Amino acid sequence: MTEKITINVPHKHSRAEARKRVDEGFGKVQEQVMGKGVTVDQTWSGDRMDFSAGMMGQKLTGNLVVEDTSLRIEVDLPWILAKLSGTVREKLEKSTQLLLEKK
Repeated sequence: MTEKITINVPHKHSRAEARKRVDEGFGKVQEQVMGKGVTVDQTWSGDRMDFSAGMMGQKLTGNLVVEDTSLRIEVDLPWILAKLSGTVREKLEKSTQLLLEKK
């Protein structure tokens, strides 16, 4: 059984600029949320990025959609990681906000 978390992070950029910032900084967000040494596979299709990663012997999947005024992030956490959903949500939201604000 998985738990889906959804996060909306507002931005004040064009879609192209927001996507560029995500593309360039996703590795830093990944490291802040999941720690060093975790490999994340990501694939862009237009303004949507699908991703998957292994963490604590579990696989998590999700997507990020760049919208006009926000980023919508959805992550499916496996049951064992679902207990950490609050922590994952907080770290993901904070690090994504910082990514969008910098520069």
